[in-house]
Amino acid sequence: MTRVTQVLAARAGEITPEMETVAKRENVDVKSILEGVASGQIVIPHNVNRKEFNYCGIGQDLRIKVNALIGTSSNREDLSLEERKLAFVERAGCDSLMDLSTGGNIDGMRRLALTKAKIAVGSVPIYQAAIEAIEKRGSIVAMTAGDMFETIEKQAIDGVDFMAIHSAYNFDVLKRLQGTGRVTDVVSRGGSFLTAWMLHNNQENPLYEQFDRLLEILKKYDVTLSMGDAIRPGSTADSLDAAQLQGLIAAGELVARAQAAGVQVMVEGPGHVPMNHVEATIQVQKRLCHGAPYFILGTLATDVAPGYDHITAAIGGAIAGAAGADFLCYVTPAEHLGLPTEEDVKEGVIAARIAAHAADLARGNKQAWEKDRQMAQARVARNIDGQISLSLDPEKTRVALAAGDDHSCAVCGPNCAAQVAAKYYGIVS
Repeated sequence: MTRVTQVLAARAGEITPEMETVAKRENVDVKSILEGVASGQIVIPHNVNRKEFNYCGIGQDLRIKVNALIGTSSNREDLSLEERKLAFVERAGCDSLMDLSTGGNIDGMRRLALTKAKIAVGSVPIYQAAIEAIEKRGSIVAMTAGDMFETIEKQAIDGVDFMAIHSAYNFDVLKRLQGTGRVTDVVSRGGSFLTAWMLHNNQENPLYEQFDRLLEILKKYDVTLSMGDAIRPGSTADSLDAAQLQGLIAAGELVARAQAAGVQVMVEGPGHVPMNHVEATIQVQKRLCHGAPYFILGTLATDVAPGYDHITAAIGGAIAGAAGADFLCYVTPAEHLGLPTEEDVKEGVIAARIAAHAADLARGNKQAWEKDRQMAQARVARNIDGQISLSLDPEKTRVALAAGDDHSCAVCGPNCAAQVAAKYYGIVS
């Protein structure tokens, strides 16, 4: 391994191949990418142990990125199913995926994802460490600090590009949480594992207490740290409470340490957020966390739509993106109900991509505006192939247009408003 981290390269004025690729994809001057990486406002996840893939830049003034989730569990260990999901999320235009496996062949699933994926791959190492502690020692609370760090390094060696690690969770945050009167307490799986471990062992979170040890591992492999949100609000009633803000303060302190060490870092959060809280949430995060990219888990705009949470997340995600969020994690219709099917994954991906594109428009992204303009022109010109290629879901568009009439418009029929007007204006013959 000869490559330094993207951050250290940028600070030395070195333009890396990853920066060049991102600049080309974003249609921006590569110097702006270099400056963003150097300042910590842009990250480019790429583990030194992974070969070339479709790198993405995440952060200020870039197109909003979309992440998908796959992984096995004790209830479903079908690697072929997860491989099909992986292939779909890539075809659908996701910029990254995360392996959230909590059962079955966890190592095998991760290595499959790293081998097959042509996009950035993330993970949550505490999941594997906790599950293996149950298998080896009988309980999650029997997990050791060594277990946690060994799992992180093992996954880094395998080539994981970014990791969600709940370092910004300490006893100060936990005490604040206990005094808030929250409705949903801890809804983060990683956060719940650490809460049980800290309270049972009466010890500080090792991922916080030994943060420098963590940074050494991440820096060695240039793994991007995704600061896990252990106490994100699990209901709109808990949005912007004292515990959430205490967690952001802790995250901000650790972000500064990671950036100083030359480790790429972004911040996760916040979960369930009513629409009138979204803009304030983004502003507080950006302020406290030194402009680090914000990885949005949702945001879910309401709690009362089980089966439709891909829609509630798209509503919140679009508003969050317009307000400055940089990275949207998809939510499927199965959220709060069960394990997602292939169809759930598809619905979640498309909803998140719609939200990201709508937010890009609101932020004035030139590529997004050009794509919308081209779609409008294709509709007026009855350019079916153009409409299909520009669609966020080309297959659905293809099927729908194939079922239409000669005017390719199932709503208007032969009296399509755009085409009738265009005929008399001389736009179409």
